[in-house]
Amino acid sequence: MNVNEINEYLQRAREIIGERSQAEIAYDDFVVVQLSRGADIKRAIRAANQEFPGEALTPGPDHWTDLASRYEYIREHKGILKKLGVKE
Repeated sequence: MNVNEINEYLQRAREIIGERSQAEIAYDDFVVVQLSRGADIKRAIRAANQEFPGEALTPGPDHWTDLASRYEYIREHKGILKKLGVKE
């Protein structure tokens, strides 16, 4: 991968993930850790809501699949950043 490809990837990832506050990033990171430890999305969100009540998500029944996809994307993105040696 060359520098232009990396920059394009990072730009696209920012568009997909969206702008987040530091508190939102901490919440997302917590969810990703829970998922990496084997929790399902509902358990991961529940744990993050307890740890970060100000950022708590209250998804409806139709939102769990989208949330699972979002957090899987974030988890994979964090792995790519680590391999590239890039900080968020």
